[in-house]
Amino acid sequence: MSAIHPSNTLSARGTLEDSIYAKVTLRLLPFLFICYVAAYLDRVNVGFAKLNMLNDLQFSETVYGLGAGIFFIGYFLFEVPSNIIMHRVGARVWIARIMITWSVLSAATMFVTSPTMFYVIRFLLGVAEAGFFPGIVLYLTYWFPASRRGRMNALFMIGIPIAGVVGGPLSGWIMNYFAGANGWYGWQWLFLLEAIPSLILGIVTFFYLPNSIRASTWLSDDEKRILEENIATDGGENKSHSVASVFTNPKVWLMAAIYFCCMMGLYGISFYLPTLVKASGVKDALDVGLLTAIPYTCGVIATLLVARSADRMRERRWHFAIASALGGLGLFLSTIYGDNVVLALMALSLGTAGMLSTMPVFWTYPSAILGGAAAAAGIGLINSVGNLAGFVSPSIVGWLKDVTGSTNAGMYFVAGALVIGAVLALLQPKSLVNK
Repeated sequence: MSAIHPSNTLSARGTLEDSIYAKVTLRLLPFLFICYVAAYLDRVNVGFAKLNMLNDLQFSETVYGLGAGIFFIGYFLFEVPSNIIMHRVGARVWIARIMITWSVLSAATMFVTSPTMFYVIRFLLGVAEAGFFPGIVLYLTYWFPASRRGRMNALFMIGIPIAGVVGGPLSGWIMNYFAGANGWYGWQWLFLLEAIPSLILGIVTFFYLPNSIRASTWLSDDEKRILEENIATDGGENKSHSVASVFTNPKVWLMAAIYFCCMMGLYGISFYLPTLVKASGVKDALDVGLLTAIPYTCGVIATLLVARSADRMRERRWHFAIASALGGLGLFLSTIYGDNVVLALMALSLGTAGMLSTMPVFWTYPSAILGGAAAAAGIGLINSVGNLAGFVSPSIVGWLKDVTGSTNAGMYFVAGALVIGAVLALLQPKSLVNK
């Protein structure tokens, strides 16, 4: 009898693992993706409401920018505690809690009548949603090793551009079709109707999402063992940190700075893309919604392609840096061609595609150096600091628009942040992040 060649054994193991991970992916990622679409839609639909809300309530651009951004103060304050709680009590209960509370508060935005009410609701919405995104990023580290994580992050994070593809036309249609119904403005209907999916998904999460590999009922014991072995042997440095050490780790703070620059671009686009499209000469809310789907569609394609390439080549730094720099270039060009619909959309598509494709690549970084409770705290810290850009970006862009009468200066500021992020990414040790 001939001996079994080691290469054949490895090949069979690899094929088996691929089939198991395909099973896990099909079970988890579509649901998490849908949840993120709903979450992101509730977070940024204020950008569409702005088209009429400011005039109806007599709000200035500065009031809008501060209200849009103050969400992230609440988000910042409760992000790390939320992620640590999720690590202790499990994703099933905690993610469900997050989704249900934010859906209620998002719907409550329809009752805003003054700047103070706007600020309070947006702050509470940030508190409610704190922990959702980093919680899912952490949750994926429980299931997938580093070599597969970029693609999994991408499948989850394309919820952002898909929310734009779906949310743009949907938001425009709601604001046009429902305006005046029951005596409410179109933007009031927007907040109410777009909160319903998050409420339903939050309830479903409690019954659908397993806390861990071991808790899953749809995997065999052998499949669980293989997955757990892969997670146990994945990485080296990331197993040695305490929660406290996260806050004094310079690598974590560098990652937070990089992510801050990335988020400057994300929220510059998310909160002002409808405004930029309208400024190019498009007036009807539904037409604005339909056209904003174009840059987000480009973002979906770029996100998947860049993450796939980064995983295949085991290279992260240059993938991130080039994408971030192209994002900045696109936003810069959008100001030059701002009065031409076609050229403005092309530039915004480049900016959106570049910026969005940085995210799944970036989120392979923290898990390369952190594990366990330290990963929960570290991912929460990086996300909370980075998302302070959600306060800075719209606040500065709104203020600059009031001062200058144009969004150009604000877009220059955001584009510069993306270029700085590209430079900082190249400071990451090659041996650390290219896994």
